[in-house]
Amino acid sequence: MSENSNQFLDALKQMQGVEAGDIVDVEVLDIEDGQIDVGVENAGVEGVITRREYTSDRNADLRDLVKPGDKFKALVLRRAGGDKENGEFFFSVTRLKEREAYDKLQKDFEDGNAVEGTVTSSVRGGLIVDVGTRGFLPASLISNRYVSDLKPYIGKTMKLKITEIDPNKNRLILSHKDLVEEEREEAFDKVASQLVVGDVVEGKVSRLTNFGAFIDVGGVDGLVHISEISYKHVDKPSDVLKVGQDVKVKVIGIDNDRHRISLSIKQTEPSPFEQATADLNEGDIFEGEVKSLTNFGAFVEVADGIQGLVHVSEISNKHVDKPSDVLKVGQSVKVKVLNIDPSDRRISLSIKAADSNASSENHNSRPRRSRNENSVNKKYMSDNDNGFALGDIIGDQLKDRK
Repeated sequence: MSENSNQFLDALKQMQGVEAGDIVDVEVLDIEDGQIDVGVENAGVEGVITRREYTSDRNADLRDLVKPGDKFKALVLRRAGGDKENGEFFFSVTRLKEREAYDKLQKDFEDGNAVEGTVTSSVRGGLIVDVGTRGFLPASLISNRYVSDLKPYIGKTMKLKITEIDPNKNRLILSHKDLVEEEREEAFDKVASQLVVGDVVEGKVSRLTNFGAFIDVGGVDGLVHISEISYKHVDKPSDVLKVGQDVKVKVIGIDNDRHRISLSIKQTEPSPFEQATADLNEGDIFEGEVKSLTNFGAFVEVADGIQGLVHVSEISNKHVDKPSDVLKVGQSVKVKVLNIDPSDRRISLSIKAADSNASSENHNSRPRRSRNENSVNKKYMSDNDNGFALGDIIGDQLKDRK
């Protein structure tokens, strides 16, 4: 059989075998508005490729993309109506690329590989991403933080994980959040292994919320709760901190299970108690103002916002039933420092020991306190910088009114 006969039989075989779903070699015959006329090589079969079946750019000029004589592979979609002798078909290049892309994406999905895609547009509930085919990135899977504005992501190239794939339904769900979480866990493990509770490190404010500030320490965000920003009252973190600001922080907690680092800014600085008592020593005598009275004693201001307790037994050498019998709020009194407890932030004071008319025993020796007095101090002095439990004081004042 001649070579021409063989070519004829091959062409006839290909022509007769062209069916929907086949992948064939086509050649561009002509370009019209909105479509490309093609012929199947060596088959005598012709058809068209519409703009949307050649490119995802709906505004593209096909004449800028192809020219007569160009050859490429296309997917046979279906037979078209017409009276041409050899019939006519619709072909698609985009769907062939999608099929090839899905084959690769399926393997990436099974192997757990990340893929790279470009965000082409935003829709209600998420982003449309081109990863060789059209994929959907839900807004809830963009980041490990809430994303309210999707527009800044358009045009960006992102690394993504495939969470769901179904070529038959043309369904491809993507996630960037999963990668963020994986990277965050790896970074946390690295940073946390180098930190110890009590460490003081440098950091940078990365984000502010109503409940605190997130500080970047070595590539991982730690939280400074609003109560740990300052010893003074803070209404909003943004009142005292700015994003990008360099700060010194103390590590006060590491939660390996939840991948969280708790930090404190205020604990890197002396507390008001420490500042107030820096130059204060046991035995010092000074003038102070009575700030409040209870049944068990009087609170006298040592420094701005810092108070010490004068127990009822330390008010006078004479027996005192109630502090209010001999003292008034706002009264200026001379007091002697009996004890400073930095760990519990408590200051014990005495009026009678500071009295110049007191007996020589009181002047020359430190007053001894009974075990009962110490227990009273422990009971009513809280861990707050002001040195007392407000609830107990109010409770005693209510008792006085009965």
